[in-house]
Amino acid sequence: MSTAATTALEKGGADSLLGLAALGKTALALALVVGLIFLCSWLLRRFGPGRHWPGQHLRVIGSSLLGSRERVVIVEVQGTWLVLGVTAQQISKLHELPAPPTEARLGEGAVRPSGGFAGALSERLKQPLPGRETGNPERP
Repeated sequence: MSTAATTALEKGGADSLLGLAALGKTALALALVVGLIFLCSWLLRRFGPGRHWPGQHLRVIGSSLLGSRERVVIVEVQGTWLVLGVTAQQISKLHELPAPPTEARLGEGAVRPSGGFAGALSERLKQPLPGRETGNPERP
């Protein structure tokens, strides 16, 4: 082989090695990002909002969005519910009332399904479909 052909062959091999190295670095970076996403989701589930820790005196009961940056939030503080108006610039107390007992919060005769989504779906599937209990001939 001539020296020009050998040089071209070596240069092509170096280019393919550089391409494989870049591909490996890209795959490693992608794996790192996916791993970081899984780590963040685990941390959010473990320490995220909605967790009630022993000794914690503040708990968010509910909130409703009123505008792009305005919301109404109900917060429980030591047996008292505070209705707060929250904007980007300030927080205002709108109303204060005593917190209802725990069983009254669920509502009269309400049963909270156990097992999260699976339990709720199971309970819903046990209920008859609308129109079935009346014998509606329009529905098969």
